[in-house]
Amino acid sequence: MKSVEYLREIRESGGLKNAVLVKIEAAGDEITFRLHTDSTYTDADVEHARAVTARYMPAGYRAEVKIMKSVPNADTVRTFLLDKLKTMYPAAAAFVSPEDVSVQAGKGGGSFTIGSAADRVSDEIADVLCRETARNFCGSWTGELLSVKKDLGDIVPAETVEEYVMQARFFPVTEYVAIDGASPKEALYLADLNSEAKGIAVCGMVNYVEERVTKAGKPFFLFTVSDGTSQIRASYFSRKSTLEKVRSVKQGDSICLTGDNELYNGTLSFRAKDVDFGRPPQNFVPVMRPSRPVPAQYKAVFPVSAVEYVQAELFSDEQYPAAFENTEFVVFDLETTGLSNSNPDHMDRIIEIGAVKLSGGKITEKFSSFVACPVKLSEEIIGITGITDDMLRGAPDIKDVVADFYKFAYGSILVGHNVQFDWKFIRYYGEKEGFLFDQRQYDTIAFAQELLRLSNYKLNTVADHFGFTFNHHRAYDDAFVTAKIFKELVRIKGGLPR
Repeated sequence: MKSVEYLREIRESGGLKNAVLVKIEAAGDEITFRLHTDSTYTDADVEHARAVTARYMPAGYRAEVKIMKSVPNADTVRTFLLDKLKTMYPAAAAFVSPEDVSVQAGKGGGSFTIGSAADRVSDEIADVLCRETARNFCGSWTGELLSVKKDLGDIVPAETVEEYVMQARFFPVTEYVAIDGASPKEALYLADLNSEAKGIAVCGMVNYVEERVTKAGKPFFLFTVSDGTSQIRASYFSRKSTLEKVRSVKQGDSICLTGDNELYNGTLSFRAKDVDFGRPPQNFVPVMRPSRPVPAQYKAVFPVSAVEYVQAELFSDEQYPAAFENTEFVVFDLETTGLSNSNPDHMDRIIEIGAVKLSGGKITEKFSSFVACPVKLSEEIIGITGITDDMLRGAPDIKDVVADFYKFAYGSILVGHNVQFDWKFIRYYGEKEGFLFDQRQYDTIAFAQELLRLSNYKLNTVADHFGFTFNHHRAYDDAFVTAKIFKELVRIKGGLPR
């Protein structure tokens, strides 16, 4: 739906000149549009709204319009502004409390003033908040952010936590059938494949397999394999003697890959030297490792409720399996200072984390924060993300953010687009504080490869396939659209990934 054009036409009627569209509800073939206006409206205004709405309806659907006079009050607008500030500008929100927000609201709109104890405040933030307020409340809105002096109290030192040393876990390989004949007796948990290693065997189900050819004409294969703890993408250069047997490997088979986990351009990459059939033990349940307890309360980043606006998907028939609706997922994304996530001596830093929680099949909560960065951002990273050094000023430290994210994600399955990349950062910084992110993970890249046929599986390509628009390379926006993609893939498959 072209909501801007729709509202422009709605507002041509006198009693609806400041109207906003607050909700769309579907029941069978009837779609109800709920409009709020701050003016007294007439029957003629209602008929005008119904006629406009009918022109925007697809064939086979009936439109109903309900209009309510609603003059925003100061408390409602204040709550809205605080929520938007936390979501869109978490670093600035850390220096703002409810009593710092002053709102004058009435018929025709209003104004607001926000006082912040941050060293510097941006006029851009006020402009964005004005636009967001005007989208949700009737009338025109103005606002400004002011720097104020506040007593922030004494700084309480964080408790000291001994660095956690991860112990690798293995499971026995069963139902082994030789192809290359490496004969592995045990396989490393994929969740523990986090450092350079030689001659390591991993084992799991094939989610994706693709045969390619080198410039010299030699065939090679790309595998995506999952063992229930995590998944990897691996390359394999075939031997003439076993080429046809390897070509017989398909999605759903369980294989063993034996090879080396090596650093390549700062990132770990698994290169298989041998491929054989084999699987984890029947009813394999991963051995859990002890972690620092879940924090009793949030300290720096406070999740807020989230509403999934589905106007663009209004006329789709959303059907989800019970296994999806009865499971909790946390879909997350990071922005970082670079791509190095595997070498502890040259680990890049997290500068933003965004996540949403899927519960009961719906997006219910959001978690979003910048992260303090003691090093100057490169021009390349600023160009890609739009995040500047000033935006990180005053943001919470990674030790507090990762503790809060552990609390937010505890007990949930982690989901991401190329989830291993982001998870390695979370795992590294989490373990430094004693928090182990050991839960199961789903990768929407592998899931999309299983179900879709696209030219590539980049996030924007998959989002375009489903008609989703978003602000790419910002953590919360990427996480939100990844959650919507995950829901669509589950609906298409009729179940969860393998």
